[in-house]
Amino acid sequence: MPSSSVRSCSVSESAAGPVASPVAEVEDFSLSLVRNGVRSQVLHHVDLRIRPGEILGLVGESGSGKSVLALGLLGLLPPGSHPVTEGRITVDEVDLLHAGRDELRRVRREVLGAIFQDPMTSLNPTMRIGRQIGEATGDDAESVRLLETVGVRDAELRLRVYPHELSGGLRQRVMAAIAVAGRPRLIVADEPTTALDVTVQAQLLDLLRELRDDFGCSVLLITHDLGVADQIADRLAVLHHGELVEIGAAADVVRRPQHDYTRSLLASRLTLTTPRDERFVTESSSTTIESAVSIRALTKTFGVGRGRRRHEITAVDGVDLEIGAGEALAIVGESGSGKSTLLRMVAGLEKPTSGVVELAGDGGPQMVFQDAGSSLTPWLSIGETLGERLRPLKLSRGEVRERVTDALAAVDLPAEVAKVRPGELSGGQRQRVGLARATMIPPAVLLCDEPTSALDASLAKSVLALIRDLRARIGMTVLFVTHDLAVARLMGDRIAVMQSGRVVELGPAEQVVSEPRDPYTRTLLAAVPEIAS
Repeated sequence: MPSSSVRSCSVSESAAGPVASPVAEVEDFSLSLVRNGVRSQVLHHVDLRIRPGEILGLVGESGSGKSVLALGLLGLLPPGSHPVTEGRITVDEVDLLHAGRDELRRVRREVLGAIFQDPMTSLNPTMRIGRQIGEATGDDAESVRLLETVGVRDAELRLRVYPHELSGGLRQRVMAAIAVAGRPRLIVADEPTTALDVTVQAQLLDLLRELRDDFGCSVLLITHDLGVADQIADRLAVLHHGELVEIGAAADVVRRPQHDYTRSLLASRLTLTTPRDERFVTESSSTTIESAVSIRALTKTFGVGRGRRRHEITAVDGVDLEIGAGEALAIVGESGSGKSTLLRMVAGLEKPTSGVVELAGDGGPQMVFQDAGSSLTPWLSIGETLGERLRPLKLSRGEVRERVTDALAAVDLPAEVAKVRPGELSGGQRQRVGLARATMIPPAVLLCDEPTSALDASLAKSVLALIRDLRARIGMTVLFVTHDLAVARLMGDRIAVMQSGRVVELGPAEQVVSEPRDPYTRTLLAAVPEIAS
């Protein structure tokens, strides 16, 4: 959007009357960072003001500069990347780009709260959850209340576990509880709903709205989902390649976008009415074709705590499922419903407490994880990583190179990618490498654990299309775990809905979405963020 469009937005805002002093102000801010030895410009002359009591949505795809701008507002620009800045970032009348260490700490402690996209990098892995929340609350009862507020079941028990014992969604809720404990004046929420199911996402958005209404704090909500932003934001700012291309009232930006990039973001959203792939429109039934995966009376319990305080938590509770050869079954449910634990037992990564998992055919199970970066060995090149998958075949070096090149081509990556390491690739590229590794020897079943939840809409759409293409090409059986019902409908012939470790509804994808039988399924559907016309 031309700069004049941004200026006209500012004129119309100021014309409405006097505007209170902003809680945070970004003035003509430019930033360059060194990445892989090369300095690149990340932000270009950004002007942004966050008003008292305002929820400002900052929207853009991966690489647009949203998260780096958030780090600047928190005074956390990475020194290892040798940041070079121009302009100012002011919070509580303190210039964060030039403030001393003590002043920065005071602002972060008294004024700012933060919820990051990856809670595992923010939580201390050596401390129990209760102690980490207690540093902010000072009281177990208040910690339990905060966890319950952000939708954590068995909150008192969760105080005694470590971060790695929680699912990604539960860790994000813990981060939200810590962020709001100190009643900050500005909460910087960087993709806080990425790993959350729709109901908990709605709870977190409600919580941010309530904090604004009850305590007058402001919120900067960073997201790649315009539907999420539309649910809560007063204004929306759109970043593209480090430039602010559009800003205005949320309703105007979403329903009457002025910039082509904003329109492309809206067009790339997956919804409950997105057309399905014509190759899979006929709903399959596992009762009429050979079974590829048989799950019978599967149960998994985990022990929490020690001694008298030890309790058992049932993650999966007597699940029975039959998945036909070549079928795709999507499993949906809230974080903590047991869907990822079920997937890990099918993969052989968790041992069931009781019950049986049987796989038909050769190739074994292969898994594609939510965080592709952590599932790839950082010190191996992509070619070496893929070559390890071929080791059982005892191929010659030339044959391995040829198979690696073919595998990369199958996921739309050039042969040159084989020479680089995972850290040199984008999130979408790493996810494609994960798919290449999982499918270069056709698996008995492809297990997908939230493979697109951390990707922006256009990247997610392309990765999902790739999985569908691979499925059609080699006739794969797919077990796809997601918290996104729109993705489940698009990817699954059937949908299984899990709640508290049990399957509460199972049926053809279109039927489950259009005619849900279970009240819990209806609750999930009602929480899906849709943009009203």
